[in-house]
Amino acid sequence: MSAERAGGGQGRRRDGFPSCHTGVTAYAARGPAKDAAVQKALSHDRDITLITPSAPMKAPTHGGRAKCLQRLVRLELPVPRTVALSFDAVHRIASGDLPDMNGLLSSFDEDALLCVRPSSEDPDWGGPSAILNIGMNDARYVALSDEIGHEAAAALYLRFVQAYAIHVARLDPDQFDEIDETGQAGLSAALGAYEEEAEEPFPQDPAVQLCEVLRSMARAWEGTTARLLRQAKGAPVDAGLGLVVQEMALGIGRGECGSGVLHLVNTETGQPQLTGRYLSQSQGRDALRQRHRSLYLERDPRGPSLQDKAPEAFEQLIEYAHLMRRRLREEMQIEFTIRGGAVHILDGVRVERSSRAALRIAVRMAEDGIISEQEAVMRIEPRAISELLHRQVAPNAQRVVIGRGIAASPGAATGRIVFSSAEAQASAARGEACILVRRETSPEDIRGMHAAVGVLTERGGMTSHAAVIGRGLGLPCVVGAARMNFEIHKKTLVGERGRVFREGDVITLDGTSGAVLEGSPETVEAALDDAFQTLMGWADAARDIDIRANADTPADANTARRFSAQGIGLCRTEHMFFDAERITPMREMIFADTPEDRQAALAVLLPMQRADFTELFRIMEGLPVCIRLFDPPLHEFLPQDRAGLRDLAEALDLPVSDVTRRVESLAEYNPMLGLRGVRLGITVPEIYDMQARAIFEATLDASREGAPVVPEIMLPLVSARREVELVRTRIDAVAAAVRAERGRSFTYRLGVMAETPRACLRADEIAPHCQFLSFGTNDLTQMTYGLSRDDAGRFMSDYVQQGVFSEDPFHVLDVDGVGELVATGAHRARATTPGITLSICGEHGGNPESIAFCRDVGMDYVSCSPFRVPVARLAAAHIALRETGVQRPARL
Repeated sequence: MSAERAGGGQGRRRDGFPSCHTGVTAYAARGPAKDAAVQKALSHDRDITLITPSAPMKAPTHGGRAKCLQRLVRLELPVPRTVALSFDAVHRIASGDLPDMNGLLSSFDEDALLCVRPSSEDPDWGGPSAILNIGMNDARYVALSDEIGHEAAAALYLRFVQAYAIHVARLDPDQFDEIDETGQAGLSAALGAYEEEAEEPFPQDPAVQLCEVLRSMARAWEGTTARLLRQAKGAPVDAGLGLVVQEMALGIGRGECGSGVLHLVNTETGQPQLTGRYLSQSQGRDALRQRHRSLYLERDPRGPSLQDKAPEAFEQLIEYAHLMRRRLREEMQIEFTIRGGAVHILDGVRVERSSRAALRIAVRMAEDGIISEQEAVMRIEPRAISELLHRQVAPNAQRVVIGRGIAASPGAATGRIVFSSAEAQASAARGEACILVRRETSPEDIRGMHAAVGVLTERGGMTSHAAVIGRGLGLPCVVGAARMNFEIHKKTLVGERGRVFREGDVITLDGTSGAVLEGSPETVEAALDDAFQTLMGWADAARDIDIRANADTPADANTARRFSAQGIGLCRTEHMFFDAERITPMREMIFADTPEDRQAALAVLLPMQRADFTELFRIMEGLPVCIRLFDPPLHEFLPQDRAGLRDLAEALDLPVSDVTRRVESLAEYNPMLGLRGVRLGITVPEIYDMQARAIFEATLDASREGAPVVPEIMLPLVSARREVELVRTRIDAVAAAVRAERGRSFTYRLGVMAETPRACLRADEIAPHCQFLSFGTNDLTQMTYGLSRDDAGRFMSDYVQQGVFSEDPFHVLDVDGVGELVATGAHRARATTPGITLSICGEHGGNPESIAFCRDVGMDYVSCSPFRVPVARLAAAHIALRETGVQRPARL
């Protein structure tokens, strides 16, 4: 090394920030200092702390890594000396207020090399890359060359120069990545490139090096890009970063030296499995980056292992790993070095894991007695388990691949293409599954991602916004499909072979393989293993509110049963009439002029409805089934285009002109507030008569082969007590007739769907005439806000972004407005009818935040879509457990 370099690079900065102070002695000349003496030297700055067992240190102030290292020190593991900088200290560094470098450096041995790692409160929020070998300079290179050899010393120095140049000095990375030489030749090339690019020699003062590293990492954390990325991962806007400065235990030297990582579990399955790699003469995570050269940990027929090479060190590592698992109550990944056969633990972090693995790990921890069953339940976020519930493309399904990308979030999703979040929200409001197609997603797209069943992007990788958020939501996601042509403005998607797909076309995402498929191939439901069932059993034991499913079909009912729903809380019978063989008699009924003609048309539908209900009752044997009577306006069953009107005229043997006039006469200016729900039951009573008869006959048919059925009949869109009285009289009459005809008795429960503001306000009058009251929060939100569920998605993002609403009220229940109506209705209903059953059956029933409100106002159950039932079960358990003092543990 040239003598001119000594002490170089200690004054100038080209970014406008003041240079690090240069009059600092690199290291205090001392031998190994006692912790007390070191801490005394640091005592003037409470935000710079030597990590000792008793040091005042918390994850919210110093970050999860610093706190975990303190736990390792308390376990008396061989952790190198480490100093932690608090969030406040790092924030000040980013602002140009530098710490006392003398005090900081005096914590370490004079000739020690250092590394700096980030320490955010939650490890998932990330942070800047670690920098190793700080303190390496020409003089240290000469000293280390005598100790470990020229090539090894040059490798350490070269690594530091390259990392410092790229991540700290922000020089052109190509100038350093293109250095092909290794050892002393590579080092000379790197130092020359640095001096040429930076227009100054590489800094030789360790104090300057460390100061610049700290400042670079602090400023990187507070940059716009880093802030947006961590906010996408759920971090608050003002999330802080801590830094840990650690004396390096070099994995390079004489004797057996190296580095590696180790953990005791398979990160995909959660099954016990010793996993990791070890690489001789290496640092950091080289063992993982150079797997072709690295060793297995335990003996393996595929190649050499650490257990063979250094058996004592291997056994010590296994002992440390089990100790950490037991005492830290978590599956941990150990980053370690071996130097001269001695083991050093550099870091311990929570093992990254899939949702499936996280669940199995929690269950195994509880079964091993390390944590309680209740804590195991609290460790699994309700939304995370949705990934376990999604269907997959069937193995033998015909697959027409139109493109490929990165498999960023598993599961299969089929839907119509939409190109904006607003359209996704509008599509969801209409009840249509959609695939959100974007060049790349941003935080502004989160609401659209919530509304979609899958996400496809042209750009991105496994850590892109779409991938991170998609995995968090359990949303099938394919990113980086760059060989497809995304023409967002033209609203077209061009496949890899030139096939053009437009908005509204149906595609399928296979988030497990990364394939984009044409149409809707056959899919299979998720297989839920024993660990899932065990955890959900513990959750069910903890919760104190029932969970039912909204199920309209036998397939829905089977899914609900498989997910252990406690019954059906809403069966929408109108969905049963859109089948091809049923739509014609339904239209005949609508066109009938007399009650007799209507009854004749409905007589054709009666056996179909009876069969539907019988199958539902048999699937849900022993559990309650709540059937909502016909709700939508009749015009929804009539064609609007010319071809459809012609077909209907032919089916009814009527002139097209007559059919057209009749269809036009049934049109309403605002059909959602028109002749629908209970209003149809009163003005066209034959519909409800037929449905009631079908329910009662199905009750007797299903009860003949299984447990007695007690059906629940729900009247939609009730606003007044008299509506209930009128319809109940007719239903009671139908029940009496069926009992007489069949010669068998049965019971049923009548309830009201409170989905108008007036029903909530007059619940005290309505409740005495029914056995249950179920709040339909979808329509209730629509009527309370005066918002159309079909159209609000077009502007809802703007409203939320500008703070008009805190959240989309169709996604999260508005507890202040809609919630006040629900609470009022519940209170008034119970005041006059104490034993009445209360519930909600809108999609809010599957939202964790909304479930907490329902529990607070005394609901007996919530009902949601079948795939959200496990989410709701777990969320309800979390709510109950938190009330008893069980909290989700802090992330390590």
